Amino acid sequence: MNDSKDMKIDSLGDWKRTHDCGCLRAGDAGKEVLLMGWVNSRRDLGNLIFIDLRDRDGITQIVFDPRIDRDSHERAHVLRNEWVVAVKGTVSRRLEGQENPNLPTGDIEVRIISLKILNLTETPPFQVDGAVDASEALRLKYRYLELRRHKVFNALRERHRIASSIRTYLEEKGFIEVETPFLTKSTPEGARDYLVPSRVNKGHFYALPQSPQLFKQILMIAGFDRYYQIVRCFRDEDLRADRQPEFTQVDLEMAFVNEDQVMGVFEDMMAVIFREILGYDVALPIKRLEYREAMDRFGTDRPDMRLGMELNDITDIAAGSDFRVFKGIVEEGGVVKAITVKGGGPAFSRKGLDELSGMVTDCGAKGLAWIKVTEDGWQSPLSKFFKDEDKRTLNKNLDAEQGDLILIVAHGRQIVNEALGVLRVEVAKQLDLIRAGSYSFVWITRFPLFEYNEDEKRLEAVHHPFTSPVEEDLKLLDKQPEKARARSYDLVLNGQEIGGGSIRIHNLAIQEMIFSILRISPEEAQSKFGFLLEALKYGAPPHGGMALGFDRLVAIMTGVSSIREVIAFPKTTSATCPLTDAPSSVDNAQLKELALRLIDPE
Repeated sequence: MNDSKDMKIDSLGDWKRTHDCGCLRAGDAGKEVLLMGWVNSRRDLGNLIFIDLRDRDGITQIVFDPRIDRDSHERAHVLRNEWVVAVKGTVSRRLEGQENPNLPTGDIEVRIISLKILNLTETPPFQVDGAVDASEALRLKYRYLELRRHKVFNALRERHRIASSIRTYLEEKGFIEVETPFLTKSTPEGARDYLVPSRVNKGHFYALPQSPQLFKQILMIAGFDRYYQIVRCFRDEDLRADRQPEFTQVDLEMAFVNEDQVMGVFEDMMAVIFREILGYDVALPIKRLEYREAMDRFGTDRPDMRLGMELNDITDIAAGSDFRVFKGIVEEGGVVKAITVKGGGPAFSRKGLDELSGMVTDCGAKGLAWIKVTEDGWQSPLSKFFKDEDKRTLNKNLDAEQGDLILIVAHGRQIVNEALGVLRVEVAKQLDLIRAGSYSFVWITRFPLFEYNEDEKRLEAVHHPFTSPVEEDLKLLDKQPEKARARSYDLVLNGQEIGGGSIRIHNLAIQEMIFSILRISPEEAQSKFGFLLEALKYGAPPHGGMALGFDRLVAIMTGVSSIREVIAFPKTTSATCPLTDAPSSVDNAQLKELALRLIDPE
């Protein structure tokens, strides 16, 4: 029998699976078992046929021996990878020397007494077992095949375990899970909304929520005290490896709290899930940095605390040198900063330093200065412009020793911070300074309340317009709102922001003042947020909360490079789904029913 087209497909009948393909061990020898799964690989030795049978939990080697069951052995000759089969047999220990230490089931095999072929397959567009040999677009088109890979499936199983751990933790802390609406009002203030036309109310639209922000505040006004939700959210924005048009966040809100209490809940939650899932102990309390300190020391509000290489201000020493570029920048109000790369001197050639300089100019700086500290002193184009005493002082201030590399950028403070922030991450990658399996958390607090939008020539909220100002900065709102700080906090893990939140405005007068500063007129505020403003009139308690980027957290904990790898059916970077071919066109009858007419996008 060698023509699969004529192959008989068997009925499952009364067969019931007794074990999965990952659980049998040497202690099970002698048991009769019934396994079901996919053919992962086959080795036909003529007299004996070996099949690796795979399901979500593992792989078990099964053996077809004509001395045990000739009919099953005959049918097994035509089995091919990814065929679906059920087998009945007896567990047997493998012969000495034939064990497979790479498999949990590697000490046993199952000798088959009966086979059922449950389904066949066309030739897959890529191999399920082994190395990845297809483009991402092809793998997403046939995502159900890629999900058969144990590595991919295990990432999704870890996602489930992390979600379960979070739910258990929050419920033990008295939080109530409440589902908030997916069809809600469009209140764009930041990313674009996804709009959903209403058939019943023609010409009107729902929006898919970017977050449950307003509903969870209303739940606090309603007296729910502690709310949480693991919720799907939607943002119509440009995508990267860490962005998706639909994503999941762990959302919570608490009444009668301050920043420390909200942050404390998340700190404890991180400690619990990292211990339960990874066996890793998170050091508590998590370090806190105010926004300005983080920018000055690390060049970013998302610092990777594993790297070292803090930014050091050397403006005074640089200004006293004979290097005209430094002196001119300082005279114009700029700064000169440096990072020290321990042992980095021999690691970077002139070409490598030129490549780093290109990254600096991409950030807006004019260039990169460098110093290699050698046994004979400085090796650098800057050497002739600094006195020996200043060189010793600079080496001491920067903790620079023989073999180290000093990287210097001079410009306005913001550009210098950004450029050196980018450099410290790039250098760490090139020198492989980041130890796998290490995790470093940090809180970034007290962000600016507002930032200036150059295009619209107005202030806009850094987080959202419902964030409360720091109490001592309330007096700045009248005349210097740009200097006000927010009662906000972001949680950063390994250089990635995984969550953020704030204490909210619960006073109607302050909320109206913030809208005024943002140039949101009373009429616009009423149109967009009238339901919240109305609710604030009825005894709103002090409250605050936070949202955790669940996809990003899972990606970090499972060690993958993109959140697409921990989402069952992700979109591409162009926001399309190769599996379903979404988004797609709709017919004119549907458009007419919704009172919509398409225009030529050109």
